[in-house]
Amino acid sequence: MMSQFKSIEFRNGMFRYLDQTKLPLKEKYIETDDYERIALAIERLEVRGAPAIGISAAYAIALGMKNVTDNYKVSFKKIYDRLAATRPTAVNLFWALDEMENYFSTLNSYENLYGLLLSQAKNIHDDDINKCDKIGENGLEIFNKESVVLTHCNTGRLATGGEGTALSIIKKGFENGKVKFVYSDETRPLLQGSRLTAFELSKSGIPFAINTDSAAAMLMSQNKIDIVITGADRIAVNGDSANKIGTYNLAVLCNYHKIPFYIAAPTSTIDKSCKDGSSINIEERNKSEVTNVNGVKVTRDDYNVYSPAFDVTPNELITGIITEESLHKPPYNF
Repeated sequence: MMSQFKSIEFRNGMFRYLDQTKLPLKEKYIETDDYERIALAIERLEVRGAPAIGISAAYAIALGMKNVTDNYKVSFKKIYDRLAATRPTAVNLFWALDEMENYFSTLNSYENLYGLLLSQAKNIHDDDINKCDKIGENGLEIFNKESVVLTHCNTGRLATGGEGTALSIIKKGFENGKVKFVYSDETRPLLQGSRLTAFELSKSGIPFAINTDSAAAMLMSQNKIDIVITGADRIAVNGDSANKIGTYNLAVLCNYHKIPFYIAAPTSTIDKSCKDGSSINIEERNKSEVTNVNGVKVTRDDYNVYSPAFDVTPNELITGIITEESLHKPPYNF
C-alpha cells in the first residue's frame, strides 16, 4: 500500500522540506522563511532533483522579497543571483528563476508583492505536479510486457513537486501491472539510489533490490533487466541529456545488451539555448564526497579526486525521451 509524503511544501508562511541528507535512516523536516537557508539547502543537497530545486528557488524568491520596502529591483537581482549560483547544471533551477523574474518584470505596482510572488511560486509547483502525472501516463507506452526496470539516482517525490519523472512511470507501471520489480543503482558517490529511491520504493510497496553501480552490467548479462529509465537535469535540443554521473555508463551497457534506455523529464528540462551536450556545464563536486561516506573517512584526504556530479548521454543511445507532452523518439529536435 502506498504511503504518501511531501518532500517540499509551503504552509503557514514557511517553506518546509524533508532533509534528504538524513534519509533513509531519519525523516527530518526543516521549516524556514529565509531565502539564504533555502539556497544552502540546495547547495548541501538537502533539497535535490532538478524540478524540486526549481520549485524551492521560486519559493525562496517570494520569501526573500517578503519584507522588502524599497529598491525592489536591486533586492530581486541580489536574491536571484544568490539562488542561481547554487547548482550550475540543473536547467529547471534557471527556468523557475526566470519564470519568477519575468512575472516580477510585468508588475506595475509592488503592492502585495509577496503575495503575488508567492502565488506565482505555487503555480510553478502545481505545474510540476501536473507534469509528473502526465509523464507517468505517457510512460506506460514504453512497456510491452510485465517488466523488470533498472533506474539510477532518484527521480520521485524527493526530486520533484509531484510523483516524479522516471519514478512516476515506474509507479504507474506497477499500478497497471507493467512493472514487477525494480533494481535501484546505489548511485555513487552520494548514494541517492540506495538511500532515496529505495526509501520511495519501500514507501510505495514496490518490490526492489539495491545494486552497486558496477553490478548493472552483470544484471544485464544475466537477462534480468528489461528496460532502463532515468531522469535528466538538462536536455539539449538534439536530445543529448545530462543526468547523474553513471547514467552514460548505463546507456552504453543498454546499447551493447540491446535493452531499451529511456529518459523521463518535464519540458522545462529542455534547454532551447543548448544545441548539444558539449555546451552543458558539468558541476564538479567537492572531493570530500568521495573520500568520505556519511562523514566516515574511507581514503586519504590528500589524494586527488575527479568527481563530476553529472555526465552527458549522447542522443543516439537514448531509445526515447518521455515528457508531459509525449514519448519523443529519435531523431530528436526539440
